Amino acid sequence: MAERWRYLSVRGGELAFALLGLPIGVLGGVYAVAVLYAGALLSLTVLGLPFVVAALAGARGLGGLHRRLVGRLLGERVPAPGALPRPSGAIARGRAVLTDPVAWRALLYLLLRLPLGVLGFLVAVGLPLSCVWLVGFPLWVRLLEPGPRPVGWLDVAGAPAGLAVLAAMPAALRAVSAADRGLARLLLGPVRSQERVRELETARATLLAENTDRLRRLERDLHDGTQAQLVALAITLSLTDDALGAVTGDAPGDARTGPAGPPGAPDTERLRTLVDRARRQTDDTIAELRRLTRGIHPVALDGGLAQALPGLTATAPVPVTVRLDLRERPDAAIEQAVYFCAAELLTNVAKHSGAAAAELTASAADGRVRLTVRDDGRGGAVPGGSSGSGSGSGLAGLAERLAAVDGVLRVDSPPGGPTTVTAELPSRL
Repeated sequence: MAERWRYLSVRGGELAFALLGLPIGVLGGVYAVAVLYAGALLSLTVLGLPFVVAALAGARGLGGLHRRLVGRLLGERVPAPGALPRPSGAIARGRAVLTDPVAWRALLYLLLRLPLGVLGFLVAVGLPLSCVWLVGFPLWVRLLEPGPRPVGWLDVAGAPAGLAVLAAMPAALRAVSAADRGLARLLLGPVRSQERVRELETARATLLAENTDRLRRLERDLHDGTQAQLVALAITLSLTDDALGAVTGDAPGDARTGPAGPPGAPDTERLRTLVDRARRQTDDTIAELRRLTRGIHPVALDGGLAQALPGLTATAPVPVTVRLDLRERPDAAIEQAVYFCAAELLTNVAKHSGAAAAELTASAADGRVRLTVRDDGRGGAVPGGSSGSGSGSGLAGLAERLAAVDGVLRVDSPPGGPTTVTAELPSRL
């Protein structure tokens, strides 16, 4: 029942946009036609270029107005294009406007918006008026033609036809509104080159922040962990040296060319304890250094993904089936991104999914690398959320890390599972 009423409902913003669309569309269409017509006429005169420059600047402003209107009434948030460059000099500024793709696209939008505005007004106003005319057809006819009149088929079918037209009006209005949203997305947003620059700027900022945090963690771990372990190891070796000096009678740190006094019996138990402690501290320090260097460049990647990924899945808490089709070896940065992505996804599977098994598939061919991790867990993973098979913030962080190397992350995780996360990257930067 709720779905039926939703189908018959009309959003106020869509209705307002359809009503305002006719006058705004007519004004914009007339402006665009006048610009093109006058620009063509004046192109052979000295006024031609200045007129076109001013007209394109006006079209850019009208495009911004339409973009805000679409966002407020239709709920379609179209990203604002980049600001118009303002070089020094009138000629350079005019050239910047004439070569501005945003202005030309806005002018094209004003042209195409006119028929859509007319269509939207007809749907919002014409269909309800048609319903009133059809439902009241017997009354209108008798008012226009007094006297006896036989009942015709239109008298009988008028009311049902009018109600059918009225019922079709919401769907038609939604279709026109969807076309308006699509046209605004296509022509009023930033051009592809501007989007690419924004993506690269965002990816660069993310990568710099991530590397800065990693360096800070590495410095903190070296200062608080490895350095402290090396200091403890030095103290242990100093105590060992003191114990040996007490046995031989030498001062600690002196070269022992011979006993300076009568040698005493060595305290072998204390020496063994100190040597064992030094050995343990050395092992702990080596393990800590391996852990730290693993985050910089995994040694397993020296042999490529074909060796690194099976070794990674072998240590996963959940049984993982591995399928590899690596026909070419990607760049080192791409391999590292894929390796860390696989490690993060397998960690998410073990921590959050409740899965009994997982599957990792990796392929590299035709200049593209694809990594897919699928599990049979509870599902519900959403990038930016915190439930389901993956940590939402972890998935969002993975998407940002992949964007830094021009990669994308897709998540398919319906409630109840299964969850499939796919990362796709270029094999060359």
